[in-house]
Amino acid sequence: MVMENRNEPNEARMRARRLHPLPLRLMHWLNALAMLMLIGSGWTIYNAQPVVPAIRFPEWLTMGGDPEISFRLNGDGGYGGALQWHFAAMWLLVLNGLAYLGYGIATGRFRRKFFPIRPADVAAEIAKALRFDLGHADITLYNAVQKLLYVGVILVIILQVAAGLALWKPVQFSNLVWLMGGFQGVRMVHFLGMGAIVGFLVIHVLLALIVPRTIAAMVTGGPRIIEKSTAASEAGTIPVATQGQPS
Repeated sequence: MVMENRNEPNEARMRARRLHPLPLRLMHWLNALAMLMLIGSGWTIYNAQPVVPAIRFPEWLTMGGDPEISFRLNGDGGYGGALQWHFAAMWLLVLNGLAYLGYGIATGRFRRKFFPIRPADVAAEIAKALRFDLGHADITLYNAVQKLLYVGVILVIILQVAAGLALWKPVQFSNLVWLMGGFQGVRMVHFLGMGAIVGFLVIHVLLALIVPRTIAAMVTGGPRIIEKSTAASEAGTIPVATQGQPS
């Protein structure tokens, strides 16, 4: 499908690029790796002292090293190793996340892809989803529910990092501890944030499996699109090729 605007008065203002530029793809997969490490190691840490005793995570889903070796070396079932993995992944997430936020804001990608989010559009997309009537033909555009989920998970991750810092250094970040209702409150916020992120990942992966072209696009860069490079071009992006077009 070709949708070039032949009436564009100044073609020099237009530039073609992949739907997902290389820097964004690298940051996306690094974020995914960091999140998986944080979740697996976090579940080991959680199991050592669960904030909700009725909920525990199976050992095969956790990360922290072999429990028998860890017990022999450290006297615990993987707690020490999980803490080290958790801190390493935290710094990866923070540094990569800052780069991702800076890239998204500086390039205008967040503005073009995620906004505006209108409640009426969200309700309409939810109604379509309930009727199994969601459209997947154009992967260059996000529907209102996708926009809400992406913005929401970014905010949850920021809150999750803040809660993690408060758990790590409760004295130094005592104001954060106070804002979250005390140390147990921080633990609960961190636990609920983990649940929200895991829920997002499950939905994200399921939708990607339903439309496998989105996975390929996050590997290859996806279709080429034309971006208007001036402030007057608020319309955003114009797809000019279908997915799979060679680089």
